[in-house]
Amino acid sequence: MKLQQLKYILEVAKHDLNVSATALSLYTSQPGISKQIRLLEDELGVEVFARSGKHLTRITPAGEAILEIASEIIQRVESIKKVSQEFSDERIGSLSIATTHTQALYALPPAITQFIKSYPDVSLHMQQGTPMQISEMAASGNVDFAIATEALSHFSDLIMMPCYRWNRSVVVPKNHPLAQLSKLTLQDIAAHPIVTYVFGFTGRSKLDDAFKLQGLNPKVVFTAVDSDVIKAYVRLNLGVGIIASMAYDEKVDSDLVALDASHLFESSTTQLGFRKGTFLRGYMYKFINLFAPHLTPEVVKAVMACESRNQIDEIFADQQLPDMN
Repeated sequence: MKLQQLKYILEVAKHDLNVSATALSLYTSQPGISKQIRLLEDELGVEVFARSGKHLTRITPAGEAILEIASEIIQRVESIKKVSQEFSDERIGSLSIATTHTQALYALPPAITQFIKSYPDVSLHMQQGTPMQISEMAASGNVDFAIATEALSHFSDLIMMPCYRWNRSVVVPKNHPLAQLSKLTLQDIAAHPIVTYVFGFTGRSKLDDAFKLQGLNPKVVFTAVDSDVIKAYVRLNLGVGIIASMAYDEKVDSDLVALDASHLFESSTTQLGFRKGTFLRGYMYKFINLFAPHLTPEVVKAVMACESRNQIDEIFADQQLPDMN
């Protein structure tokens, strides 16, 4: 059994059993991958993939179990590499982050700017996606950190730490009737068409829960994953926008008014997650601390030593998280 064979079966599964696409991504030949997979299956005495002729059709039950273990092995190998890199040159390496558009554009820039100044020889990579995609990338080890508000809690093999709390604002044109009110109510908002985030994005569930609790059924006429898209459609008078307060820029959005809605919706918490068993290099601890100052290396190490989610929650139980608005 070779590590290369384990990498091949993981990549084939990742590419929906398309060996040609896998070969392209790995810069190798399709026959070479097929041969190595067959050699591995012959050695194990079971099929990882079921076939119809020359085509792979599905992952077998045995294959599911093998792929899970193979993923853990490859992750451990990567950790070994990181250990050696840490002791050879602690200021050179790479850091990959998966996050949403809102976090990438409005929350992360200060931390990333300072990080690049401090670690110019660390290659920084950012991927964007849905909260579920982001969580899956971290859980599979394809990225080092996932930063999101939704979905991380669905993955038991992720260590999650709270970074900051945030709430929402209603954005409208300056001449809109809501802009004339001294204090918003949910009833006021529900009387107008609403433009907001797609469900599962940026704390959308908290928004829906607030209206439901009041027995209101607001008319959501347009949803998007991007705060800037939401604001663009508010400008077209499609409806009133509900966005993360941090996504309103007084200079860029000077034609809109942001109305505080923090008294109407429960605050949401953005979390940073990474796969259990990950070896964190020194600059990784530094990035976490730059993004969330209360997450010092000592706190992160204490979290990593916890055996349950309840123990992690106890660490942050009495801690006042910073607000990002």
